[in-house]
Amino acid sequence: MKKLLTTSVFVFLLATQTFAWGQLGHYLIGYMTEMQLKRSVRKKVEKVLYPMSVGRSGTWMDEIKSDHAFDYAYSWHYMTSINGEYDESIQEKGGNVYAEINRIKKELKAGNLTSQKEAEMLKMLIHLVEDIHQPLHVGTGEDKGGNDVKLEYFGKPTNLHAVWDSGILEGKAMSYTEIGDELSRRVKKDLIKKYRAGTMQDWLAEAVAARSSVYDLPESMKISYAYGYAYTPLLEERLIAASVRLTLILEEIYG
Repeated sequence: MKKLLTTSVFVFLLATQTFAWGQLGHYLIGYMTEMQLKRSVRKKVEKVLYPMSVGRSGTWMDEIKSDHAFDYAYSWHYMTSINGEYDESIQEKGGNVYAEINRIKKELKAGNLTSQKEAEMLKMLIHLVEDIHQPLHVGTGEDKGGNDVKLEYFGKPTNLHAVWDSGILEGKAMSYTEIGDELSRRVKKDLIKKYRAGTMQDWLAEAVAARSSVYDLPESMKISYAYGYAYTPLLEERLIAASVRLTLILEEIYG
């Protein structure tokens, strides 16, 4: 019985790791966004989200996966892009991260929403902007965003998606504020200008360009320190880009 319970817990942990960025990543991007927002915009955003912070709001859309009332949003977390393009014909019929970001942003700008609806839509928007910057959420359409790529990470069975969602980041054994403070030191005017200038098509091109690194796996399919060391800079760059672009979108809506 004890062995069965341990196995069940382990399987559950693996399943929860398939959420984009994991809780740490979402908190981190939201925290960095809070630091970048203009004070007037931050006050408006916090009023809509209250009692949640921007960081806390980023985890909400993963948490509601257990509520069948939100089953309609299951496919919103990801999309498929072969060469960096957006092709509606190859997307999930229930919606995708690219289309939903655009739709929700438009509806929030238009206003005329109840307080509850606005809060829900804003939490979704925050989460989805964060999701689309995790390279494996812009998938090839062949391996479920790396979920089907089975491997060992530090000797434990998992998959490529989970490594990028949480494995590398949580391996740092640092809080989201500690990592956020370190990464925010790099957010200078030139970097902000660069990321703000990019269109959503550029976001897709960046994700596709990252694939050669993400899928750089040994034949043994066993990875540990070397893989994390090699690609932590890419992961950190994606987190920073997400925070800058989320800041821009929130200022466009509430500025």
